Amino acid sequence: MVVDVLEMAVLGLLKEQDMHGYELKKRLSDVFGVSTAVSFGSLYPALARLEAAGAVRVLVADDEVGTSPVADRHESRRRKVYGITPAGSAMFEELLNSNQGAGEDERVFNLRLAFARYLPVEGRLRLLERRRAVLGERLAQLAARARARREDRYMRVLVERQRDALSRDMSWLDRLIDEERGAGGAPGLGQVPQPAAGPLRLVPLASASQLQRAVRRGPGVDAPTG
Repeated sequence: MVVDVLEMAVLGLLKEQDMHGYELKKRLSDVFGVSTAVSFGSLYPALARLEAAGAVRVLVADDEVGTSPVADRHESRRRKVYGITPAGSAMFEELLNSNQGAGEDERVFNLRLAFARYLPVEGRLRLLERRRAVLGERLAQLAARARARREDRYMRVLVERQRDALSRDMSWLDRLIDEERGAGGAPGLGQVPQPAAGPLRLVPLASASQLQRAVRRGPGVDAPTG
């Protein structure tokens, strides 16, 4: 696993709340997906590097000993609670806004999307549009491969499956991009529309007979409200 990717994930989770190592490991599975497990052998060295860099600090450490040297070591780790520092927040922002692998690497893209609420609208659009451009290039390459191997049935159906998956991902990205841009200043992803200011004005309902008279008069005539 790329070091910067793991460290960005750790910093992003610690921006939400302070956590101990076991909590972080569990949450990292949510961020990376169950198919990409993060071992303690990767997590604790990453935390040590971040602590040495001043990006995280230990908030609570229980020095209670266990029943064996191995247990002592694991118990000590288990009871450390980590929190992010201002330097860590700055490092996270720098990693999140980096263009390195933003659209090419699916894991990096998914990680940045998981923390996209920390990006401005322009940053989210750049992330989504870059990913869409990358998938568009891959789709064109698949089309060329399909033409070159059209006589091979099994290669053809494999390419078709990959093409369908890419097409679905591009449609999904198109929807996210449209939501971010918004129609007429509509809020983007993660933003909650605010209710209109001012008191509500109650409009009296027309009776059934008034509605029938309005229908007989034809379109363009408002039903009386009194």
